[in-house]
Amino acid sequence: MFARTPRLLLRPGWLEDAPALAAAIGDEATVRKLSRVPWPYGIEDARRFLTQDPGPLPSFLIFLREVGGPSLVGGIGLHRDERGEAELGYWIATPHRNRGYATEAGRAVVEIAHAGLKLRRVVSAHYLDNPASGRVLRKLGFRPTGQVRERHSLGRGETARCALFEREDTSDAAVAMRPLAA
Repeated sequence: MFARTPRLLLRPGWLEDAPALAAAIGDEATVRKLSRVPWPYGIEDARRFLTQDPGPLPSFLIFLREVGGPSLVGGIGLHRDERGEAELGYWIATPHRNRGYATEAGRAVVEIAHAGLKLRRVVSAHYLDNPASGRVLRKLGFRPTGQVRERHSLGRGETARCALFEREDTSDAAVAMRPLAA
């Protein structure tokens, strides 16, 4: 599965992306914002990630579409959280932050989740010390649940507090698919 936005190409990662992936995410400031990425992050971590089975939910690398070829700016995808819900996760490499790439890629993945995969609900979270991620989630139509939970971060090597968010598809198609109350 691929997705294109005005500025970005979202596609699965390939083994030949390992050097670019290791360089882009191999920054402690980036890894500390994530729960499932170890620190330090090297080429073998990138190879391991790129060869694992992503399962039924999409996982993409985010490339900036530019003259001379695409350049890796981040990653985004859906995975099942500890409760089995579809969870949106993403990261943007430090040199590419504050340009709207997370929001642009997020819109494409949310569209895939709701229209393509027919997921009514998607959840996400951000560490409290990363409020920029909360702003992205709000732009994508996620709303805070009011819950804060401890979540382990491999990159931090410890737990930290996360604000939980949710987004429900309220389109007519999603409403029509909801089960009737008993």
